[in-house]
Amino acid sequence: MLAKLTSKNQLTLPKAATEAVGATEYFEVDVRAGQIVLTPVRLQRADAVRAKLSELAIDAKDVADAVAWARGAPASETLRVAEPDGPAYAGAAARPPAGKKRKPRA
Repeated sequence: MLAKLTSKNQLTLPKAATEAVGATEYFEVDVRAGQIVLTPVRLQRADAVRAKLSELAIDAKDVADAVAWARGAPASETLRVAEPDGPAYAGAAARPPAGKKRKPRA
């Protein structure tokens, strides 16, 4: 099978090749001894979310604060958030920034 590299550095994989490995959106790319090796990867959506949160340096406390703010929780109220690798902890609820008003729920 033959695939052409475009001017934008993209490849279109032959349909027979993609059908042989099954439905996937992502491939792990390795270079071995001058060859490009594509391995199908089936990502869990939660993995993509965790990776983005990590990239943005957003931790569980930030999420708890955002949820508390969105729910309009008083500043004295706390939320319990389960850490992926540890026990739950209490995160202080945050108030919306001054001048920001929440839209009423319908």
